[in-house]
Amino acid sequence: MIEIVFTLDYEIYGNGRGALLDFIYEPAEQIKNIFRNHGVPFVVFVEAAEIEIIDAHGGDPAVDTIKRQLRDFRTKGIELGLHLHPQWYNARYEKSEWQLDLCEYNLCALSTNRINCLIDRSLAYLRKVLGDPGFTPISFRAGNWLLQPTREVANSLAEHGIKVDSSVYKGGVQHAHKLDYRRSLKNGYFWQFSENVNVPDPQGVLFEIPTYTQMVPIWNIFTAKRIRLQQQGAAGKTSGGQKISRLRDYLRPAYPMKLDFCRLTTAQMIRMFDKEISEEREDPDSFRPVVAIGHTKDFVDSATLEAFLSYLEKNEIPAVTFEEVHGKIMRPDQKR
Repeated sequence: MIEIVFTLDYEIYGNGRGALLDFIYEPAEQIKNIFRNHGVPFVVFVEAAEIEIIDAHGGDPAVDTIKRQLRDFRTKGIELGLHLHPQWYNARYEKSEWQLDLCEYNLCALSTNRINCLIDRSLAYLRKVLGDPGFTPISFRAGNWLLQPTREVANSLAEHGIKVDSSVYKGGVQHAHKLDYRRSLKNGYFWQFSENVNVPDPQGVLFEIPTYTQMVPIWNIFTAKRIRLQQQGAAGKTSGGQKISRLRDYLRPAYPMKLDFCRLTTAQMIRMFDKEISEEREDPDSFRPVVAIGHTKDFVDSATLEAFLSYLEKNEIPAVTFEEVHGKIMRPDQKR
């Protein structure tokens, strides 16, 4: 049985550029309306750090509009997850530009105390924004998918009541940040983990439900649409070392293409799902939660999303939330 979880990373660009109205509020409203018209639930991964710091520094006059939108999502029953780029917490706002603290780029590389402090802080801010002191998201997605080294972050998230992570994209490698998710290619559609997010552990403190990928030749990745979006969010000059690291990421026979409803074309998404449907016919009893990803900053093409939703409806593929998937994992008799 295939079910799809649509997730939306609610954020501006990683270099701190972008107006909240243009790159978060307006695209999130469009996406919400499209999903509502199709009766499709989705999960919003709220980048709590950047919104809090922009709020505290008065960095964008639309921050109150963003907070109202989040409360509206909560009122409408839209599932909210925690997304976190820790480099925002020591950010400085100078001459209308954000200077981010790249020493804290990877949450997992920080001390245990710092990890706990930042997760505490992010949840406290979301609870304040939502006006709900009891709010605890069921799911988490790390900034830039970085969930290695795993143990301290996993323990902290679990202690804070989070049950699901969706940071992994199978087959992913980022040499610059020592991220390597190739080992997870051996895993199923979900697994428990504690020490290493790549390694299933039946007694693990969290469930991993990864962003869905398929390994493809690298030239399949670079459509005109993707290149245009990447150029739009470019951070300016890139060092020689960064360029070499990124080239090493790409230089391999196959590369993980994420099921990204903002960056892929309709044809690419349909090809990915046709393969999944074909495999399901051979093994109809397996539970297959498939996680799609999008970013508010990347949403420029509503027609692609509409067409993909129509394809899913035609093939009777239901959309669900992480809360629903987690419930089915914990109660196998509820999968059908």
